[in-house]
Amino acid sequence: MSASPTTQPLAAEPNGPLRGRVRPPGDKSISHRAFIFGLLSRGETLIEGLLEGDDVLRTGAACRALGAAIERTGPGRWRVNGLGVGSILEPRDVLDFGNAGTGSRLMMGVVGGHGIVAAFDGDASLRKRPMRRILDPLTMVGAEVLEQAEGGRCPITLRGALDPAPILYRTPVASAQIKSAVLLAALNARGRTTVVESAASRDHTEKMLAHFGAEVEVEPEGEGRRVTLTGRPELKPRPVIVPADPSSAAFPIVAALVTPGSDIVVEGVMMNPLRAGLIVTLVEMGARIERLSERREGGEDVADLRVRASALKGVEVPAARAPSMIDEYPILAVAAAFADGETRMNGLHELRVKESDRLAAVAAGLAAARVEHEIVGDDLIVGGGGRPPLGGGTVVTHLDHRIAMSFLVMGMAAQRPVAVDDATMIATSFPNFRPLMESLGARFV
Repeated sequence: MSASPTTQPLAAEPNGPLRGRVRPPGDKSISHRAFIFGLLSRGETLIEGLLEGDDVLRTGAACRALGAAIERTGPGRWRVNGLGVGSILEPRDVLDFGNAGTGSRLMMGVVGGHGIVAAFDGDASLRKRPMRRILDPLTMVGAEVLEQAEGGRCPITLRGALDPAPILYRTPVASAQIKSAVLLAALNARGRTTVVESAASRDHTEKMLAHFGAEVEVEPEGEGRRVTLTGRPELKPRPVIVPADPSSAAFPIVAALVTPGSDIVVEGVMMNPLRAGLIVTLVEMGARIERLSERREGGEDVADLRVRASALKGVEVPAARAPSMIDEYPILAVAAAFADGETRMNGLHELRVKESDRLAAVAAGLAAARVEHEIVGDDLIVGGGGRPPLGGGTVVTHLDHRIAMSFLVMGMAAQRPVAVDDATMIATSFPNFRPLMESLGARFV
């Protein structure tokens, strides 16, 4: 079958040792929130290191449509003049989020807490992703879903609450997107809103709320946390320095681990414990990863990571670790393919509702590369032989950037090149993936 004119097939072929220093793009989660909190603050917010991928820029465009004045002042540098909580404007057109699941869900929270009507849509991949788990708590706040596709999917038209109600909400799964949508809606509610998680999810929204001056309390509750926000704060503009995205850093890290003789430094990586599950797992597998120059930037823990080629061994990854590495399982599966012995990744049900059914897509990619694997319920088992996998296949990406990058990394150290059917969507999260990896010694064809 010939490729569509809009697709971009790409293959990675085995290369020599990777060497050098690189800084991955800014963290996508922080970048989305930097634009949103700039909108919700009254005055000028300065952002440095913003991830300028399509997903984040779609969120910026939505903030502009809601009334923010947004200007790019240099690479990764942006100025946002916001209107403040309770003052955003009704958009004239549909908010098109492309492939941005995080941006669309967080912005539904913003709209849900304001008395405006907004329509949300995106590309074919976003239209498949479930939004009911976001819409349900927003209707408790007082928002109304005017239109939705089957199963609570985009396109969706939402009328926000004129006077949103403070609520107590227990999230059905550990999800930073659900929690954040509720908290963003609660910013314009009178009184205190509480979100209770049975397991802790990413805490970037809570940290940024505090950074911008909101009153937010975080307390442990069982295995999870209780987050309480006092509504109607006057958020004050604060500078945001965006650390390097650990989900993007995962690709050069794993590439260096599995390519013999490699020795690289990955700079400025966020080390938030709720995002460090992959690093913890790789170290358990025998990875030589050294933290250098540990520091704090923008309220987040940051470090440079020295990564050297390592003999990895299979491990069992507990389901409780999933929230801290939910986006990194595809690249972990690649690392497991090079490891000696079986790696079992437990409790991956959330992978079924990502940009693609990531669990099925990873399994299909492993099959194309001739790697032993099995799905048992929501668990993925990868059988590594302690040597490079055969490779040689073409992986179907299903419009999923992480599937594409993960299997290109495999091709860098497999016995034969590994191809992906389309690399265009990599730009949503890692626009300079190819030149960054080539600067270390990777080869693409």
